[in-house]
Parts: sequence; structure tokens; C-alpha cells
Amino acid sequence: MVALHHLTRTFGTQVAVDDLSFEVPAGQIVGFLGPNGAGKTTTLRMLTGLLEPTSGTATIEGFDLLNDPIEIKRRVGFVPDSGAVFESLTGLEYLEMVAALYDIPAGQAEARIRQFLAFFDLGFDTLTDKQLGAYSKGMRRKVVITSALLHNPPVVFFDEPLEGLDANAAVGFKALIQSLAREGKTILYSSHILDVVERVCDRVIIIDKGKLLVDGAPDALIAAHGAETLERLFTQLTGNLDLERRAEDFARTFRP
Repeated sequence: MVALHHLTRTFGTQVAVDDLSFEVPAGQIVGFLGPNGAGKTTTLRMLTGLLEPTSGTATIEGFDLLNDPIEIKRRVGFVPDSGAVFESLTGLEYLEMVAALYDIPAGQAEARIRQFLAFFDLGFDTLTDKQLGAYSKGMRRKVVITSALLHNPPVVFFDEPLEGLDANAAVGFKALIQSLAREGKTILYSSHILDVVERVCDRVIIIDKGKLLVDGAPDALIAAHGAETLERLFTQLTGNLDLERRAEDFARTFRP
């Protein structure tokens, strides 16, 4: 469903994504991990056509990123970390605009919107009583998740999707992505909340400085590296094993 072929992106002399190659089959949830600046968001932006690769390419459902950009966009849903929306629109106006862009008939779009409202335990008036600029961060995130799934894409990319969601919505979202995977959708899930990734993802890919470090099932990777948790594995691989000592040293600066 998703295949990266030596995907590379540079910004001047800085290499953000460095010769990245991997494949993701249908129905799999892949945790896409790395420290800040590792190249995760840059990779997702290339896969959605928002950023052109410097070299290499990728395919989604067999369509090439460079040669078939419109077909790629038809098949992908994307929840960016920014949660950016048109703030002068109401939630309903924004979702209706997204539906129109994907040629979803009005009746079908409304039915899907109402389904998502029910899922997030929201009333229809929530989408009509104020503009998106006045929404809370969590409410805006729910609208963005809805817009990403509205056209029923076979491939979904999530970049820090839980940010701003309350505890109940976060629990529901985790159940949602597992249900989507069971329906055959391919999910690439980028997050810094590693305990969630460890529980919901079938596979984990960790990158650092744009390069792939490890790729495999969470339990297998944890066992292979002698780590107790995914969080511990992550700190081992990305060179931050002394974080606890550094935190203690920092705390001492506040002692009388």
C-alpha cells in the first residue's frame, strides 16, 4: 500500500530525510517514531504531496508520488501536527468544503459528518455555532481528524493526533485506528506518546537524523535490544540514556 524508495529531502546543506526506504502493507498500524528533528514530519509531508523529494520517490496503492500526485491525494487522509484549518469558517463549512473537494455527494457527506459527531459525542450545533478560530485545540483536532477520514481513504497518516484531545476522546481515537486497520486501511502513526504506540501499533519504525534505525514488531525490537519498554528502547537508540541524571542535575540548580 505504501512504499518508500530511497526517499531523500535536503534543505540547503541540511539532510532532513536520508535515503529512507520501507514498505507498509494494507491493514497495518505502523508507529513512525524519532526525536524532534528526526525527519518524521518532513517524510509525511512528502508522502502527502505537500513537499517535493530532493531524490527518491514513493508509491501509494501503486501510484507514484512524483508522476501521480492527484491520485495520491485521493487515496490519502492526513492529520498534520499543526491542526491547521480555515479559521474564518465554521466547523460544518470546513467539512462541507473538504467533502466538495473530494466530490462526496452532499447527502453522503452529511451522513458521514453526523457519524463522526456521534463518535466524538458532539451535537450538530457544535459545528455551526462559531468559527473554527474560536474552537478549543481539542475541538479543532476532532474536526481535522473528521476531515482526514471523510473521503474514506485507504491510507491515513497521523502526526501527533492525540495532541489536545481529552482522555475520553483519546481512548476513542485509539479504538478507532484499530478498527480502521481491521477494515484494511494502512495507518502510519507518528507520535511521541510511546506507551500508546507500544499498545496499538503492529510495527514500529524509528528514525534519527533522517535515517532508519530499526523496523519491526515492538515486542521483538524490545527483546532484541534488551530493553524493558519501547520508551527505553527509544532512548537507547537515540542516544539519551543519561536523561534521568541530567534531570537530577538540573533540579539541583534550584536547591538552596
